[in-house]
Amino acid sequence: MRRDFLMGYQQTVLGPLWVLLQPILTLITYVLVFGKVIGISTGTVPPVLFYLAGIVLWTLFNDGFTGTSATFSENAHIFSKVYFPRLLMPVARLVGYLISFGIQFGFLVLVLAYYWLFTSWRAPSAFGLPLALLVILLISIQSLGLGLLFSVLTGKYRDIRFFVGLGTRLLLFLTPVFYPVQHVAPKSRWLLELNPLTPLFELFRWSLLGQGIVTPGQVLYSVSFTLGLFLLALLTFNKQGDKLMDVV
Repeated sequence: MRRDFLMGYQQTVLGPLWVLLQPILTLITYVLVFGKVIGISTGTVPPVLFYLAGIVLWTLFNDGFTGTSATFSENAHIFSKVYFPRLLMPVARLVGYLISFGIQFGFLVLVLAYYWLFTSWRAPSAFGLPLALLVILLISIQSLGLGLLFSVLTGKYRDIRFFVGLGTRLLLFLTPVFYPVQHVAPKSRWLLELNPLTPLFELFRWSLLGQGIVTPGQVLYSVSFTLGLFLLALLTFNKQGDKLMDVV
């Protein structure tokens, strides 16, 4: 974990400041493009808070999934020399991303506090942080589960890693990261509801910002999908781990 975190910022001018600079630059782009140019309404929530909440949570999922999906291909030189539980590598990578997420989430809380103290905006939700922490846990488990499954696939078929990058970019548009669900036409909303990330993003915004369309049934669907996916991925990862050493 320490190695991955430090190597990510070696020979850079700003170093770990990129953890904050990246979501800030993305936030500026979203506000200008989707808020000013396209004019997507964020309801009663200030655009900065709406977009920043989506960016921070999507970054955790995207980094967790893509970072662990190449576990075997990136660590074959270590796996082939010494035996240790293979699961340590993707978990360590995910913990490193959680550290970066913690910094970004702290920045989100500071911006949220600014709006509470210096503007007239107030979030009506009374549950707040506990529900947000539950969403963070589920997103982390879901990204790890997908990463474990695709690490087996990318270990066998190297070109799958191109699908990982393309798939996450396409999934971004089917996830309410930069738009509210209520602005999607009802006849097309079922596509979003099939995405198990949608209820989690809506619950995250509702818990912190007081705006989001989510039902207990949708949350149960996401929880069931996440736990089922993780169990399947864990069994597949442990079963195929030793066999992949002859391939990679």
